[in-house]
Amino acid sequence: MPALCARLRAQVTGHVSARAATELSGLVLSRTQRGVLWTHNDSGDRARLLAVTKRGRLLADASVAGAANVDWEDVAAGRGVLFAADVGDNLARRATVAVYRVAEPRVAGARGGRAAVTARRIDLRYPDGPRDAEALLRDPSSGALVIVEKRYGGRAGVYVAKRPAPGGTVTLRRSGRLRPGVGVGVTGGDVSADGRTIALRTYDRAFVWRRRPAESVAAALLRRPCSARASLLVEGQGEALALSRYGGAFYTVPEGSRPALRRYAPLG
Repeated sequence: MPALCARLRAQVTGHVSARAATELSGLVLSRTQRGVLWTHNDSGDRARLLAVTKRGRLLADASVAGAANVDWEDVAAGRGVLFAADVGDNLARRATVAVYRVAEPRVAGARGGRAAVTARRIDLRYPDGPRDAEALLRDPSSGALVIVEKRYGGRAGVYVAKRPAPGGTVTLRRSGRLRPGVGVGVTGGDVSADGRTIALRTYDRAFVWRRRPAESVAAALLRRPCSARASLLVEGQGEALALSRYGGAFYTVPEGSRPALRRYAPLG
């Protein structure tokens, strides 16, 4: 069983100090800069990514040129690269959604906490019509992008872009659906940097998978996960989750002013 399926202890590690952080919706741990978490606001903000420490101190406010924040819902990471998921679609009306690929800014070089990057846009289309989604995962083995539908009735679909290249529109492939009762209303997720642990969250709980050797992230999600033994309801409206490097803990942050960063890890 994954370590995160034991009884967990939640610890508030700090509060996000950025005044701009009022509706945080995504969270991921940098793969190249130690102790750096990247986050962003939901719809209504300009296109930017915020770098914070695990105690919430703002390190950088990075403007993303060539991007628009229609409804950013999650962020994923690779080595030296970030993926901002503009995939929210509450009314399921968007013919295409987008993921913005950017080189990860170096926070040490952010003058006055300001940085700027240029995005490369990846347009995505669902094979079975518009879908609302809030979770983006990146397969560290193949580079595939995986989107998990936010659904309250029926089983949530898992969609894959195997070789997502900027330019043109990529039609996603539906890999399958989550098991019944799993991830109803998925609001975020992550894959650990070592690729072995996968987690999806809802407003009240987290589901965890241990990835098998040579198994894709999308295939792993079709198996039955375990449920982390901790309630996430204490956060308020929490939509973000970031796994630690080896998947032994995860971080969350909710919406609201000066939101609390929490670390969940097994007791003892």
